[in-house]
Amino acid sequence: MNIVLIGFRCAGKSTVGRLLSKRLKKEFVDCDEYIEKKMCLLIREIFDLWGESYFRLLEGQAIADLCKLDGRVIATGGGAALRYKNIHNLKRNGYVIYLEVAPAKACERITRDPQSRDRRPPLSTKELFEEVTEQLAFRRRYYLNAADLTVATDERSGEEVVAEILAHLKARGLMGPEEGDDSEASLA
Repeated sequence: MNIVLIGFRCAGKSTVGRLLSKRLKKEFVDCDEYIEKKMCLLIREIFDLWGESYFRLLEGQAIADLCKLDGRVIATGGGAALRYKNIHNLKRNGYVIYLEVAPAKACERITRDPQSRDRRPPLSTKELFEEVTEQLAFRRRYYLNAADLTVATDERSGEEVVAEILAHLKARGLMGPEEGDDSEASLA
């Protein structure tokens, strides 16, 4: 079974995913990085060249590929949960965890992280806070409907989020006895 992280940009999917994979002793796969490696282009370049629709097609193909694997921690792109087929594929062999972030915290993290700004295209011509607030309001129901577990990431370190996830997985019998130790990292 895979552990799948969904949520908005800068919710902590990659940070938490890397930490979780280490603790669970499972390989980590970032879906956006998988697409970038396969296409030899950044996500922003794919959007610029072919648009969002083409990117969503690539994302769907990547998710279909990744779902065939087992025992991975997979971080999806922020829009992956918008397509039923993606969630259907992810849930076939995965436990889906929604990392929830508030608009103000997402904006703070986006502004602080030049890689996020450079690699990911804006989704509209609106000011950042307005765009993020609107996108999160629209997407939240998709994230919640897809999730087996929701974990808030605002004002929490990556380790705190991972500890909550591990406790949940252990309580549900979804973790092996050898899985779950190590520590570090901050989402702030």
